[in-house]
Amino acid sequence: MLMWMVIDGVDMPEDGSAGDLAADLLVRVADGDQRAFSDLYDLLSSRVFGLILRVLVNRSQSEEVLQEVFLEVWQSAGRFAPNKGQGRTWVLTIAHRRAVDRVRASQSSTDRDVRVGIRDLGVSHDSVAEQVELSIEGGKVVAALATLPDPQREALVLSYYGGYSQSEIAVLIGAPLGTIKTRMRDGLSRLRSEMGVNA
Repeated sequence: MLMWMVIDGVDMPEDGSAGDLAADLLVRVADGDQRAFSDLYDLLSSRVFGLILRVLVNRSQSEEVLQEVFLEVWQSAGRFAPNKGQGRTWVLTIAHRRAVDRVRASQSSTDRDVRVGIRDLGVSHDSVAEQVELSIEGGKVVAALATLPDPQREALVLSYYGGYSQSEIAVLIGAPLGTIKTRMRDGLSRLRSEMGVNA
């Protein structure tokens, strides 16, 4: 059954055309239309929150990032180019980048806390060895990911941190499925090489 919704008096199907509706709303938001912003939020906030929550897992942090995403959308809607992609994809890309930035910041904070805790508290190396080892491995993965080209890194992060299938990533990014498969294969190959792991 096809669901319909009414936005600004216009009936719109709740299917793939939401991307086109989002694009129209973003153009109006760029002109300072608060009603369009409210409609855009109603249209996309649950989907955006779901993406952020899949990356961050923590609900309260996800809610904070959701607010940051829509603030950025309000402030930068003028940069959206309707002829270059769907509005929904543009907003979801902002959300994904914000969520990944939060993960990186959180990991850096955890790593710093572990280092300071070992040094300042005189904690025995044996009692935190496993945590430190995991942090080091995580740091190596983040460093290795940073060496990848953006398209490969984005596909791998969406898959492994976001939990998206290759088909979902293709839709999210707006690229053919074959391209996503190639990016992931090449990215994994480079990661193995960067980390000194034999295939």
